[in-house]
Amino acid sequence: MTKQEWQDCLEWISSQHPAPGYLILSGSLPKGVNDDFYAKAARRAHKLGTRVILDTTGDPLSLALETGVFLIKPNLGELKRLFDSDIEEESAWHAFAEERIRQGQSRVVVVSLGAGGAVVFQKEGYQHLRAPAVSVKSRVGAGDSMVGGMILALARGWPVLEAARFGVAAGAAAVMTPGTELCRREDTEALYERTRSDG
Repeated sequence: MTKQEWQDCLEWISSQHPAPGYLILSGSLPKGVNDDFYAKAARRAHKLGTRVILDTTGDPLSLALETGVFLIKPNLGELKRLFDSDIEEESAWHAFAEERIRQGQSRVVVVSLGAGGAVVFQKEGYQHLRAPAVSVKSRVGAGDSMVGGMILALARGWPVLEAARFGVAAGAAAVMTPGTELCRREDTEALYERTRSDG
């Protein structure tokens, strides 16, 4: 992207009226875009009263966290790259999540554990949400489906924990589909009901 193109993206965010409830900043940045792009986008969203969902890693994640966001969804691999160290010890990534919340960098931290589900951290504490066992056809798009499921549920007014549970179901539903196909609504809803009944 050219400088003018990514600056136009920032201007577009500021021009949204009425303000959207959520802005999702996801993925690696294109060549030509500065690492602080997500941080700049988050600042503009804050001025609108829009909640920012951040799903990225490395410097773009670190810089945006300095601005503060509503929710981040790292997985263990992304945390390992962020710290350039072994963070697979549970105590290490628990400490990372709790510190982000304590410092006001993110109100919610959802650490994705793949087939292990996710751990949802809020100021009140944390809870492990287990993923339903499914037949795996492709893991492509599982993380994006998880984020999409969470935001859909949040936009419906669901509590954070139930929204994360729906996101876990959406991620599990995505691995049931072949190739690059994402989650299906009927699969997601069925898996969500199963996880609710399983507790």
